[in-house]
Amino acid sequence: MKLVVGLGNPGTKYRMTRHNAGFMVLAELAKHRLPGVAAKSKFHAEAMDFRSKSGEQILMLAPVTFMNRSGLCVNEAVRFYKTAFEDILVVCDDLNLPFNKLRLRSEGSSGGQKGLADILKTLGTEKIPRLRVGVGQPPGQMDAADYVLMNFTEKERTDLEVTLKIAADAVMCWIENGIDDAMNKYN
Repeated sequence: MKLVVGLGNPGTKYRMTRHNAGFMVLAELAKHRLPGVAAKSKFHAEAMDFRSKSGEQILMLAPVTFMNRSGLCVNEAVRFYKTAFEDILVVCDDLNLPFNKLRLRSEGSSGGQKGLADILKTLGTEKIPRLRVGVGQPPGQMDAADYVLMNFTEKERTDLEVTLKIAADAVMCWIENGIDDAMNKYN
């Protein structure tokens, strides 16, 4: 069992915000892998599952606990399935990356991303693979928390569509070929 965890905040108010980049990547995956399949509530998340080409079970989780409590969802799923840390991929937004840039890592700190920080703290390790989706820096003196809770602009949404497709491909590469291959192809 592999877990793909997309981070964001639940509710229509946050649907198109920068902080919901992880949810958006899961939606892109679902659109192509699971058309017409409804998510079910499981592990404090909206959950969908499918099988990879090799037959491996994949569980996609979009925590409904809000960003800063994402560790609860992931911990429940990890304990239930006894998932190895290297079989978890967290997909999240990143202020430190330029808009639409992707970065895969096999481990490391949270880089200030609160949802990822909660997952790392809850699991007690930094050895969790992650895919970061760049949302860029806030303009001027704008507060970072305000910036990530702003909706993407119309122009950004057009550019974001391409990035979400590439990010979904990167997730599938991680599922099928592992983190090293995914990093080589998508970083």
